[in-house]
Amino acid sequence: MAMIEIDGLVKDFDGFIAVDDVSFTVERGTVMGFLGPNGAGKSTTMKMITGFLPPTAGRITVCGFDVWDRPIAAKRRIGYLPEGAPAYPDMTPRGFLEFCADIRRLSGADRAKKLDQAVDRIQLGDVLDQPIDTLSKGFKRRVGLAQAILHDPEVLILDEPTDGLDPNQKHQVRALIRAMAPEKAIIISTHILEEVEAVCSRAMIIARGKVLAEGHPAADGWQFGDLIAGPGRLDAVFRQITTGQAQGEAA
Repeated sequence: MAMIEIDGLVKDFDGFIAVDDVSFTVERGTVMGFLGPNGAGKSTTMKMITGFLPPTAGRITVCGFDVWDRPIAAKRRIGYLPEGAPAYPDMTPRGFLEFCADIRRLSGADRAKKLDQAVDRIQLGDVLDQPIDTLSKGFKRRVGLAQAILHDPEVLILDEPTDGLDPNQKHQVRALIRAMAPEKAIIISTHILEEVEAVCSRAMIIARGKVLAEGHPAADGWQFGDLIAGPGRLDAVFRQITTGQAQGEAA
């Protein structure tokens, strides 16, 4: 069953078409890498999927609920890590996650369990009572990820989830995504192509608001139509698809 269904999605900002007739589905058990150069329309698409931006045209359903006709039902099933991981700087991670639990209407033993689980999974124990404003960029990002998974949603939309993390933290987050993947539909926007190879089971390349190619792991790397990206060569195929630059040419 498709957990996310996008049909004919368009976003027009006063004549600038940021997203141009995008359609795709994501099934449970899939981690889809959403790839593209800056300004390609990735974050705009994610904001529309999560209900933060209204589409100009098209339809979005999450777990069978139309995001605009049934917004509360859809959003209950979504965990969203936006670009920049905004949080209240004067709060502590503990206070912020408690606040998010209130918004999600978590209560009783289930609330306590989910809070403890999020803190443990993201490894926030050492900074729980430190003001968010004093945390490193990596820890701020981890607080944002903790709120996204707090209510154990069926759908996760993660915009640059490892941005600002050190190599050990990236390894931990990627391991967490792989562990959660079988029970969820996950979309990850990333500029780190090795991350696609590490955690994704599908990939979509978008540029100038249009989907240019879809790919999947193959025996000898990643396959996008007739193009094969061998291990460690996904960057070359990405350049070829988004710029027309053939593999082997100078960057």
